[in-house]
Amino acid sequence: MKNSGSDQSFYIESEDDEEVEKLEYDRNEEDEGNEEFYASFSSQRKNSSYATQWPQSYRQSIDLYSSVPSPTIGFLGTPTLSRLGSSFLSSSLTRRFTPESLNAPVKKPLLPPSVDDEIQPHKRTYSLATPAPSRKPSVRFDEKVQVDHGHGIPLGRQSSYGQAVVNGINVLCGVGILSTPYAAKEGGWLGLIILLTFAVLSFYTGLLLRQCLDSSPELETYPDIGQAAFGSTGRIALSIILYVELYASCVDYIILEGDNLSSLFPNAHINLGGFDLNSRRLFSLMTTLAVLPTVWLRDLSVLSYISAGGVVASFLVVFCLFWVGLVDQVGFQNKGTVLNLSTLPVAVGLYGFCYSGHAVFPNIYTSMAEPRKFSSVLLSCFGICSLLYAGTAVMGYKMFGEATESQFTLNMPKDLVASKIAVWATIVNPFTKYALTLSPVAMSLEELLPPRHLKSHVYPMLIRTALVVSTLLVGLSVPFFGLVLSLIGSLLTMLVTLILPPACYLSILRGKVGCIQATICIIIIAVGAVSSAFGTYSALTKIIQNLSS
Repeated sequence: MKNSGSDQSFYIESEDDEEVEKLEYDRNEEDEGNEEFYASFSSQRKNSSYATQWPQSYRQSIDLYSSVPSPTIGFLGTPTLSRLGSSFLSSSLTRRFTPESLNAPVKKPLLPPSVDDEIQPHKRTYSLATPAPSRKPSVRFDEKVQVDHGHGIPLGRQSSYGQAVVNGINVLCGVGILSTPYAAKEGGWLGLIILLTFAVLSFYTGLLLRQCLDSSPELETYPDIGQAAFGSTGRIALSIILYVELYASCVDYIILEGDNLSSLFPNAHINLGGFDLNSRRLFSLMTTLAVLPTVWLRDLSVLSYISAGGVVASFLVVFCLFWVGLVDQVGFQNKGTVLNLSTLPVAVGLYGFCYSGHAVFPNIYTSMAEPRKFSSVLLSCFGICSLLYAGTAVMGYKMFGEATESQFTLNMPKDLVASKIAVWATIVNPFTKYALTLSPVAMSLEELLPPRHLKSHVYPMLIRTALVVSTLLVGLSVPFFGLVLSLIGSLLTMLVTLILPPACYLSILRGKVGCIQATICIIIIAVGAVSSAFGTYSALTKIIQNLSS
């Protein structure tokens, strides 16, 4: 946004924490430091609709959901993501640009908030608030703020190469790893070719997203890319797909908890008002009650630190599987099947779900201090995760053969220490990730509230409670972890990962794409569409059969 150059306003918290003092002054009368600050800031803003259309909270919420915070890195300024979490989005619709000249040392999330976290285009005031209301004014108006001219992100908030790799692995390596042995059983040994194929295609489409971002400095998120390619309709449709995928992941968390806890305590049951709850339903209900307060948290940044353990938990579970097979001598004696054509589409959906990280890749790219290394980041992430997925699939299928269940933790002998560690690591992980996964969905709905309700905490709590309860009801209605995962992978992940990136790329860069690259994009779209159709049909058919039996 280009500044009008007059009557700029700042809101700074007073020392006695009784009220906010509005300091108005004319920019032309300020010292040279202020002029440089405004020049640096205003030069980055453009008259763009990307910053004003729904969903406006996507960048901030996805950053908090996907980032692995670094406790060793601090910055001087207000943690915008924590601010979003603490206000239930009541203030997120008011754009802010927070300079890094605030004195209070706080921790920052690894992926920084974008320049979208600023004022609305029709306003001319900036809000510079300190992190805690009890602190005295600490804004230094002579401070200079360096801004990345590529995407308008403060340079002090950018992530290193290593942090970007860890963020990517944290997103890619999730609960899908539990079902890779089941996918190997459903597709056979040759089905692993599909896993490697999806890895290569997903890596390439991730690079296409980067080229889309580079086409305009105003593009920062996946919805921005959708809008640039297909207008406002494309932005809304793509956002809905991304949010439904997150919501469905929360449903899978509920199913996962019910399955694993009931395997530990199979005889647990309770009778409530004439309803007999078996162990799986009981633990699903208990899980919902346990995660509900975390969804109400006013500051989700605490959970983002804990959820970083998801990467460690994934490696730990795989190590425990290897330990059970080799050290505890369960063995790898099963030969398996070369190819299962009848159930291959289910495996397609499961393998596709393993690479559902494209919703976050634009955020990772725009947060990097050295964006030129993004290709290397993607290569490292896909390489590590693919080896982990393939190794787990081979070990699990060789150990349990045709008896392999939708989560290999359910097959592991219950009396072994390694098995107990694996199961409990699997159980604890979703408790830290549920709120972070559901939060983007909730915040997008809160944006739709009337302006008079934005400062209320009642309506956001009602929305979040309703979302949590609905995930429980869906999870109890369709309690098939592997099939639900396959449905998500086929119906949603194929769209987000294989179909939409090349489609957006061809639309945004039309006229600049060579024949070879255009052909490759069309082939990828075709592969994604065919895989999505067969996988969705197969998963839905099996779900219906299981429900009717």
